[in-house]
Amino acid sequence: MASMRVHELAKEFDMTSKELLDKLNEMKIPAKSHASMLADAYVAKIRKNLEPEIKQRAGQLEAEEAAELARERAEAEARKAEEERARREAVEQERAAREAERARREAAEAEGSASGGEGSPDGRKPAKAPASSPFESLASQIESEKERVAREAAEARARARQAKAMAEVAKKQAVEEALRQRNSKKQKGSASSAPKPAPVIGAKKASGFDSLLSQIEAEKQRIEAQKKQAASVGAGAKDAARKGGKPERGPKKGKRGGSFEQIVPELEVQQQPAGEDRYAQMAVQAEKLQRDKVLAEARAAVAAASTHEGEGRRKKRKEKREAENRERLELEAIEKGLDPTLVLDDSVVEIPQGTTVAKFAELIGVPPNDVIKRLFMLGQVLTLTQSMGDDLVELIADDMGRKVRVVSPEEEYAVVYHDKDEDLKPRPPVVTVMGHVDHGKTSLLDAIRDTGVAAGEAGGITQHIGASVVEIDGKQITFIDTPGHEAFTAMRARGAQVTDVIVLVVAADDGVMPQTVEAINHAKAAEVPIVVAVNKIDKPGANPDRVRQELVEYGVIPEEWGGTNMFVEVSAKQRLHIDDVLETIILQADVLELKANPDAEASGFVIEANLDKGRGPVATVLVQRGTLHPGDIVVAGTSYGRVRALVNPLGKHVDEAYPADPVEILGLNSVPVAGDEFRVFDDERDARKLAEERALRARLAEQETKSHVSLDDLFSRIEEGKQTDLNLIVKADVQGSIEALRDAFEKMDQSEVRINIVHSAVGGITETDVTLASASDAIIIGFNVRPTGKSKVQAEKEKVDIRLYRVIYQAIEEINAARVGLLSPDIVEEDTGVAEVRETFKVPKVGTIAGCYITEGEINRDDKVRIVRDGTVIFEGVMESLRRFKDDVKSVRQGYECGIGIHGYQDLKVGDTIEGYQVKEVERTE
Repeated sequence: MASMRVHELAKEFDMTSKELLDKLNEMKIPAKSHASMLADAYVAKIRKNLEPEIKQRAGQLEAEEAAELARERAEAEARKAEEERARREAVEQERAAREAERARREAAEAEGSASGGEGSPDGRKPAKAPASSPFESLASQIESEKERVAREAAEARARARQAKAMAEVAKKQAVEEALRQRNSKKQKGSASSAPKPAPVIGAKKASGFDSLLSQIEAEKQRIEAQKKQAASVGAGAKDAARKGGKPERGPKKGKRGGSFEQIVPELEVQQQPAGEDRYAQMAVQAEKLQRDKVLAEARAAVAAASTHEGEGRRKKRKEKREAENRERLELEAIEKGLDPTLVLDDSVVEIPQGTTVAKFAELIGVPPNDVIKRLFMLGQVLTLTQSMGDDLVELIADDMGRKVRVVSPEEEYAVVYHDKDEDLKPRPPVVTVMGHVDHGKTSLLDAIRDTGVAAGEAGGITQHIGASVVEIDGKQITFIDTPGHEAFTAMRARGAQVTDVIVLVVAADDGVMPQTVEAINHAKAAEVPIVVAVNKIDKPGANPDRVRQELVEYGVIPEEWGGTNMFVEVSAKQRLHIDDVLETIILQADVLELKANPDAEASGFVIEANLDKGRGPVATVLVQRGTLHPGDIVVAGTSYGRVRALVNPLGKHVDEAYPADPVEILGLNSVPVAGDEFRVFDDERDARKLAEERALRARLAEQETKSHVSLDDLFSRIEEGKQTDLNLIVKADVQGSIEALRDAFEKMDQSEVRINIVHSAVGGITETDVTLASASDAIIIGFNVRPTGKSKVQAEKEKVDIRLYRVIYQAIEEINAARVGLLSPDIVEEDTGVAEVRETFKVPKVGTIAGCYITEGEINRDDKVRIVRDGTVIFEGVMESLRRFKDDVKSVRQGYECGIGIHGYQDLKVGDTIEGYQVKEVERTE
């Protein structure tokens, strides 16, 4: 049953554990600390009471988050608008400064043209002193505009083009100078016919270079060389222009004597006044540095804000996902009963139980030789394919400095399902009936189901787990009847693991007994609520109040006394207050609010399994999640197969089984073990692979077990006198009985004689079992089964002892007596004869008469008989009549035919075997 701790619920409500503990104290819900476990009913009550407060708090948090988000957006928009405004103002101021500079230059040019070129030998306007006001205003603007963020793209492109043009001109000048020096001799012969040089242009260029030298004093030599190259290139270009009569392409700078001057536009920047050029470059450099600094700071601030915000959100989302994943793994570990710290530690390697040396070395990432060497040093000589024990795995891993955790097959293949709340729907409760032997558990179920199960049980004791469905007022209840004898402890515990409510049956005239206490402990360990049914209130000496007082000592307190357990006084035989029991169960189920997901793939547990000769392996399963349909591929333990049919407890075929429905499934390839979990797979190959892997591991584990029970080992131990072994072969009709016998034998004292179960299986005793018993010197224990075929004759020939039982505690007592050598005279059964049913006759007012043929021994009129069908005993009783033809006879010998009538049994069929036996007291000599 699902439950939550206080700190988990506080996390769900976004509260601290202390706050939630205060709320629980106000609601009078018992909780001591943050680790206290809250039942599902309490959790539902807390959620209902705290729902308004949680919603109010959630609304406040959402409002605060919305206000904070709106404030952040407003600040971002305001900051963006301020930056845009500053940028526009800077652009406007720059544009105004440029317009003023352009106007000043146009005015200066107009004044120069009006004066007619006075003061200049070439008619050009004299160079004016640079006006300091525009650059001074630009410098003051740069200093005051420290927050300038952007610069127009046109200026950057212009500066790039200017630098590129200057580089190209310098390169051309160097090439032309080299050509001129190479052809200097040829040019001397034609010097007289050359046109006169243009001193004006040369003078102008000289003044330009002089200003450039004054600007860049650190590079005097390089500038001087460039001045000479520029002068020679200018002269050569003028000569070429006079010879060809065609001027070079370029802007017209001025006219003199009808000749054109060659103007290099790339040198226009160098020909400007020195002061203006130097200040302009300084201003541009300062502005660029300031602009780059401001831009870098702004970009860094924006990037930091966006990166921190994005990284913060991503980090929070990542931390949330990791926390949810850790919480899920922790819950799964707690559900499996494991230490969460080991499961959450990534350095811990999971090692399957019974792993081989090679697999172990592969999982921990070391060479196999290192593992074998350490095993050899420990005295364990193992090969790569041999299995290692759990202690050996932990010891070797610790020696190598590795953290490992041995995983059992159940844990390795266990699957934890997580369904969404919207997918869960109400389901019926599953009820398990528990209590001491002979307190009336099966009789109570008979009264509920109105059937007579107890009459068919040997000794009135339930030997198998069964399931049934009861409906009351349109609501379904699924009952699981567990056996009453203490040897079936494991089966009863398995029933508690799959149940929602436990009905504890206590006899009013007997009180609390040891198995009652055992049932209470199982229920508390499984955290399942208990409903107490005080039975046999109609018997003399019944005292229900004494039962209540005794149960209080074990923590089962009635509601009327301030506890949480509901008590109902009933009488199974008189059918008293049966409806009250059902209503109490429904009420308890409503409090639990049981839900399951019916739309998922089916899964659940195997309640019981047996081998039917006509139908094959049959498994009774309880669906816990999803819906099971015919045709589904199912894996249950080491068995798998496609479901051929679903049979409900009434024996009818159904098309689907919902959560909490018990059904029999047909179609498995083998008999699963009771208690195995079953799952539905989409692909049959995956199902076969999982089942075969499980079967392989089971065989390896069985081989390891058998290696300690070999025939040679048995003889050597007997000869040495150290220990005597008692080997057993257990055959039963269902798997649950085998488990119960195995558990009972393991609980016996093993100091004098060790009990080894060499082989166990479901079905009749076969010739193979006799052969195995003969080879291993074992005793065959048959529980509710008989020898089949020639196995009985072979057992007599091989002198193999076959012990057959129908009540489990008789088998346990005899084995215990044989173990300690206390074989006192006892009542035993002696077989007298065997009759085979060859025909049946319906006789009016008499019933069914079996026409039989005596195959062995002699059948007597006063013999007790048992009816065997397909190797399984289906009835035991006495003969009502024995006739040959029309005469009543006392006995019929082998080879004769006769008619046999069975008292109280009419379901005789052709092929049944009627075995006659007598109960005698004999002395045991072994």
